Amino acid sequence: MKNQFGLQAMILASFTALAVGCAPGGTTSSKPTAHELAATGKPTGKVEVKLFKGGYGIGFFQRAAQDYMKQNPGVTITVSGDPKVWEELRPRMVAGDPPDLMYPGWGMDHWKLAQEGQLYTLDKALESPAYGSKESWRSTFIPSVLALGQKDGKQYVMPYFINIQGMWYDPGVFAKHGWTPPKTFPELLALCQKIKAAGIAPLTFQGKYPYYMIENMIIPWVQSIGGIQAVNDLQNLKPGAWQAPAVLQAVSMIDQLNKAGDFEKGAVGMTHTESQTEFVNGKAAMIPCGSWLHSEMAKTMPPGAQMAYFLPPVVPGGKGDPTAMEISIEPWMVPVKAKNPEAAIDFFKYLTSLPVAQKFVQEKETLMSVVGSDSGPLPPLLQSQDDLFKQSKTVYSYIARQWYPQMETSIENALTSLLNGDITPQQFCDRAEAAAKKTRDDPNIMKHHLN
Repeated sequence: MKNQFGLQAMILASFTALAVGCAPGGTTSSKPTAHELAATGKPTGKVEVKLFKGGYGIGFFQRAAQDYMKQNPGVTITVSGDPKVWEELRPRMVAGDPPDLMYPGWGMDHWKLAQEGQLYTLDKALESPAYGSKESWRSTFIPSVLALGQKDGKQYVMPYFINIQGMWYDPGVFAKHGWTPPKTFPELLALCQKIKAAGIAPLTFQGKYPYYMIENMIIPWVQSIGGIQAVNDLQNLKPGAWQAPAVLQAVSMIDQLNKAGDFEKGAVGMTHTESQTEFVNGKAAMIPCGSWLHSEMAKTMPPGAQMAYFLPPVVPGGKGDPTAMEISIEPWMVPVKAKNPEAAIDFFKYLTSLPVAQKFVQEKETLMSVVGSDSGPLPPLLQSQDDLFKQSKTVYSYIARQWYPQMETSIENALTSLLNGDITPQQFCDRAEAAAKKTRDDPNIMKHHLN
């Protein structure tokens, strides 16, 4: 059965990130012996699962564990999570007492764990049968999305749902005023004037977490202006990449919106939930965010409030693909010192089985890494993302924040300074380039490369 992911398989392959540990000069660093895990035999015993409790919560996985245990009475699964679960997991990894299966969010450097030999490679497990099926587990995943969890050609990290990055608006509010989502930056500027005239802030943003603006506005604009190579240059730590014309122009666009008063007043000091609450309550017309937005805000949305996705407005005449879409995956993994890794893998096989994946799509309104999980009627909110995904000719991922967190913190701080009016766009680029150089020159930081 064809679906939007099958249509994108060849495209996704073009941006696949193979994380490669490198010493200065680009030579491959020493690699520990990989610990392979092959799921065989009937699962038994206790399985501890620790999860990042983000926008989608953990209730779905707890219910799935109950269903799995009914089918496998020899297994007992406990699923727990926390918004900062990595703070618990870090000392447990050091102490050699990790859970059997974990999804730590991006608060842990899983590539460093892989480099240190603390994670199982799952290639043999992927060649074993999928849950309740004779076909291989590997064949049930979108190949290029699966490849995002590979390092040095080995599978250390497993994907589950797919995050779609971009912009959001309330279609009811837009229809009331006769507005349409802007497709180009000039259209965005013109729309902002109309929105302000209606007494609404055009844009709000998660000011205390500047990466939302970086990943959902600046990076897409860098792609639109300079093409995908300009984005890859940033992630590959190419000298001068952060001072390139495409980056300066993208950051200048943020500065232009800011100086025009198009951002909600006080947003620079807001958390993600505070700014998102402003959006769902109609105080701001648009917001940059990932596709977890609806699930994260569903319980606080007032009656009648809606949200729909649109691509960040493109820059006319740019080198990039105007249909390009930025995505990311969330990392699931099995520690080498897990007490029951075989049963943990079997449970994750169950989570990625087609019926369970389809339930997750319907319940959480997100796209999945499992082939065919999009079949059947999609929730209205997801349909807009699905349509744009089908139309996209380029799909890419910005992973530098996970690879180089200290560098990204410096860049985020520079963005805050720009939004506060303390520095110019050129000074932002200079500070970002200095952070990239510091990372590039540090032999103790594992380097990665995008092909």
